[in-house]
Amino acid sequence: MTPDIIVHNGALMTFDEDQPEARALAIADGIIIAVGDDESVFAMAGSDTQMIDAQNATVLPGFIDSHVHLFGGSVELDCLSLYGVEGLAAMIDLIRPYAAKNPDDELVFCVMADYGILGTGKTLTRHDLDQILPERPLAMFAPDHHTIWANTAALKAAGLLQGGEVDAGSEIVMGEDGLASGELLEPGAYGPVMALTRYAGRELLGLTTGKDPMPPATPEQRRMDKDVIARGLQHCAEQGITGLHLMDGNTYQLELLSELEQEGRLLCRCNVPFHMKGTDALERMTNEAPAMRERFQGEMVRCSHVKMFIDGVIDSGTALMLEPYPGALGAGGNTGDEVFTQEHLVACCIEADRLGFQIAVHAIGDAGVRRTIDAYEAAIDANGRRDSRHRIEHLEVMHPDDIPRLAKLGIVASIQPGHAPFGHIFGPSQMDESLHPHQIPSAFAWQTIRETGARVVFATDWPVIPVDVMLNVKSAIAPLDLGAPWVDQTQSLTNTLASYTLDNAWVEFREDSKGKLKVGMMADVAVMSRDLTALSPDKITEAHAVATICNGTVTHRRN
Repeated sequence: MTPDIIVHNGALMTFDEDQPEARALAIADGIIIAVGDDESVFAMAGSDTQMIDAQNATVLPGFIDSHVHLFGGSVELDCLSLYGVEGLAAMIDLIRPYAAKNPDDELVFCVMADYGILGTGKTLTRHDLDQILPERPLAMFAPDHHTIWANTAALKAAGLLQGGEVDAGSEIVMGEDGLASGELLEPGAYGPVMALTRYAGRELLGLTTGKDPMPPATPEQRRMDKDVIARGLQHCAEQGITGLHLMDGNTYQLELLSELEQEGRLLCRCNVPFHMKGTDALERMTNEAPAMRERFQGEMVRCSHVKMFIDGVIDSGTALMLEPYPGALGAGGNTGDEVFTQEHLVACCIEADRLGFQIAVHAIGDAGVRRTIDAYEAAIDANGRRDSRHRIEHLEVMHPDDIPRLAKLGIVASIQPGHAPFGHIFGPSQMDESLHPHQIPSAFAWQTIRETGARVVFATDWPVIPVDVMLNVKSAIAPLDLGAPWVDQTQSLTNTLASYTLDNAWVEFREDSKGKLKVGMMADVAVMSRDLTALSPDKITEAHAVATICNGTVTHRRN
């Protein structure tokens, strides 16, 4: 068979135990048909074969980001980022010109606003934001996407200034004047503000409710939504990414992705979950999830997992903890917010497991993680042990007694290295103030978890941090040394790359078809600009993807 594409002159990291290294590979009809030396693979070339010279750089299976929010991340590529901005004056200098350039936006929307953007111990209020834009609705997302701050005009437009009913685990923070302060915790509180964005909240609907737009999106809205997702997919392909595990989902997103595939614009394979909320009756999963899975089982677009939240995040004091937070976060004995009652979570895990779904639960606090482990164990007790590969997303703080339980129960640790205070992206000071000293040694415990034998997969949680692969790799292999009581959790380059490729293929039950450069495997390949093994860990971000191949098609090529 004549190859469509040959990649040659490369330092191949195949992740194939029988042939761990090679120099070249050949692709035909979306499948790898040869892996070997340059001479033998070159001999297969035809007149129409596309040749890609790797120039002695690393070639490896396409990266798979196992935790993203594609629609929201795609939209936020066009939003004003406040990453690294400090102080009201700096906010004014950026936001007012941005607002002037976007006069048609009903809501001026910014992202990546740090919890301490006004300084340590100061919380943004509507009054602060009113100084920036007094008449026009303005809102901004915290990096973790669990908090939105809104000005008075935005709260009025969303119908929240007087407060209102919210889901369990969400809060419209009220001020001393009896009106909303401007701080909105969790999707159940900030959903009405998101409805004011350019995309009318459709970008986060799979996260805030898990349901489809009502009324249904118009043809023009569908076109708009597909175009922005296509741009996000191109951005992912530019990082060497060929696969995405979405962690928010609804039928609408699956339909958009399927249409993009038909139009030839789907550049990454996408796994989309059935999103189950803590306020949903168990019957919703039983009645709707199997039909959603059955409808979408393609090689490029599929539904195979159920996503749930058990808690919030540490920075806002909403992650579930075994003991009250220290300092101001622990006021009134605060141990976080319960998004699911434990009884309901257990029932949902048992039912999802009975239906044959993989489960992914967002759990950040040590109590949230323990409750999730307990729920997975209850599913085993109820349904019997099977190769479920159930996942816990984030596991930022764990009680030491719970770490060995992951391997014992076959639970996968889905980790985002860039989230850690030693991951270069966010500063460590907030986390030091938010955890008790005795909690820190088992916080962000990547290597500790790995050494127990539990499977570890890596992701970004884009747009919480950039989807840029090498930035996240640096977080894993060259973390900051914060000193005691923080524990060194440095990852090896090989383990890190495996957790981004081989292991992420395994966790989606496709280890027999992707995640390796091996004959018969799907032709998902990333060609890097440098030999990754020759770079020092702190210089790894000097490398980038120069070519990305997904399903045998070149989706990105940098000259």
